[in-house]
Amino acid sequence: MSVLRSIALFVLAALLEIGGAWLVWQGVREHRGWLWTGGGVLALGLYGFVATLQPDASFGRILAAYGGVFVAGSLAWGVLADGFRPDRFDVLGALICLAGVAVIMYAPR
Repeated sequence: MSVLRSIALFVLAALLEIGGAWLVWQGVREHRGWLWTGGGVLALGLYGFVATLQPDASFGRILAAYGGVFVAGSLAWGVLADGFRPDRFDVLGALICLAGVAVIMYAPR
């Protein structure tokens, strides 16, 4: 169950960080206003708290593994929110990153 909990926390962290960054981008670069920017800053702050809920106690391991989740999540966000079309190398790179996450977080120690 702790692996499923960990994966759910990674997904939530990705939604908060990527979504928060996107909201800031929309607020500033797309001139949507301070509410968008403020919502993004709030989401980014919440991301920091969600990362602390991971079952593993190693900050470096959690952040390193989250980097792979961030890569794949950013591509997925681009597809859903901005109509981005990843090519096969984007997809391959994201899968390699997720394989790295699995090794870092879930390999037997």
